[in-house]
Amino acid sequence: RCFYDRKILYKTFGVWKEWLTACRERNLSLRAASHYRHLLYNLVFKAWRAYVYQQQGKRDKYYVAESHAKKKKLLRSWQCWLVYVNVRRTKHGMQSVAMAFRERSCLCISWAMWRRRHYRNCARHKMNVLALQHWAQSLQFRAWLQWRELYLYRQNDKQKEIRAVTHHQHGELKRCMEAWLGYLNLNRAKKHQNELAREHHRGRIVRQCFSDWQLSWERRRRMHAHEKDIEKLAARIALRRVFVHWEHYVVLCVEETQQCELAEKHYKHRLLVRALLRVRWKRLR
Repeated sequence: RCFYDRKILYKTFGVWKEWLTACRERNLSLRAASHYRHLLYNLVFKAWRAYVYQQQGKRDKYYVAESHAKKKKLLRSWQCWLVYVNVRRTKHGMQSVAMAFRERSCLCISWAMWRRRHYRNCARHKMNVLALQHWAQSLQFRAWLQWRELYLYRQNDKQKEIRAVTHHQHGELKRCMEAWLGYLNLNRAKKHQNELAREHHRGRIVRQCFSDWQLSWERRRRMHAHEKDIEKLAARIALRRVFVHWEHYVVLCVEETQQCELAEKHYKHRLLVRALLRVRWKRLR
């Protein structure tokens, strides 16, 4: 019976050891899977964050380049307009000088012709002098009228050009202001969306980590409880084994004492029988 109990105990301990090894392997595999999952989540989050930073940098560079291009276009337009205004002023000055020179040359030619004709035909053309004077005055008056009309037309053209330039500048400034306000609103909306996405991602990661920690804590608690139950069962089995050994030892001790008592009684009985036989034998002699 002791050998049978020992064999059963060895088999039970072997099965329990195999089960404990399997539990440890499964726990290690679960821990490795969770560690691998956390590592993958971390790598995916880092890649996503790098992609978001890269896209944000590209957008910032694009907006800066677009604003710089708009400023360059506006500066080039302003420079071209300044060059055009200077050229127009120069042309107007040259044209006024040319008109004055033309008037002077025309007057000089007319006066020279009139002098030559006056010296040649002084006696014959006294009446022509008055006609020539009247013709010169009328020519001067017509030239003055033409110059006045041209001057007024140029002044109107200048005013129209100035108004057109100011209107174009106001339109450009208005479009730039609208684009800048749209860019500010878009940037604010994008910043708000990025902040909301970051908060949602943080909350999700925290909830996921908390759930994983809770699951691992529940598994560890169950494993500790199971190990405690197994330890209690092993203690009970060991106590039962000790109790069985002690009971068997007590039974053996009782049997041994009984056998000793019987042997002593038998020995005393034999001694008594021998003593009686000796006494009887002596009496018979």
